[in-house]
Amino acid sequence: MFLSARIKSPFALAQIISLAIALALFSLTFWEGRNAVFLSLNGDLGKVADSFFSLCTDAAEGWIWIPYFILLATLFKKDGRLILYNFLISTLLTQIPKLFIWPNITRPTASGMDPLQIHTVPGIELHSLNSFPSGHTATAFTIFLLTVYFFPQPKIIIIGLCYALLCGYSRIYLGQHFPLDIAGGILVAVASLHISQWLRHSLRNSI
Repeated sequence: MFLSARIKSPFALAQIISLAIALALFSLTFWEGRNAVFLSLNGDLGKVADSFFSLCTDAAEGWIWIPYFILLATLFKKDGRLILYNFLISTLLTQIPKLFIWPNITRPTASGMDPLQIHTVPGIELHSLNSFPSGHTATAFTIFLLTVYFFPQPKIIIIGLCYALLCGYSRIYLGQHFPLDIAGGILVAVASLHISQWLRHSLRNSI
């Protein structure tokens, strides 16, 4: 979708991988059920893992997102509008469903499962509603895809994918989201980049 030859292949590969992960999570949820898939991935891996995945979640917070986007806009000034559009659209595609379309979709701890089955981490505040899609996952995969867009190298795909997957999985591990929510966050990231690219192209041609 309006991508230059310089970045088309790595960016396309990153999108295919992301969509494959989302499809796998959607499929598992459909066949096994939302709760069953969550419990299979939410097991306690120990105190070191508790601390590690807490940090992974922090790595997808807004205080990471905004400075990084500002850095990209500084390095790639001609793509500043694309970066701004992506930031705004990703935020809208995440928050509108969570707050207005499906505001009552429950988080794991409010879903009716036995609390003793759910692994949680002391000190982590657990939410009960606004589960779909996962905002942290949308942020992480947006950063991953946008980074591949600007730095189309195989090692960037590997490093960025590891970052995005760890951030996404951390939401399950900490008991904050279902795998289905993670899949939704991935789709938000892919869609927001395409819409941003289309919007920049359309507005440029209309001027």
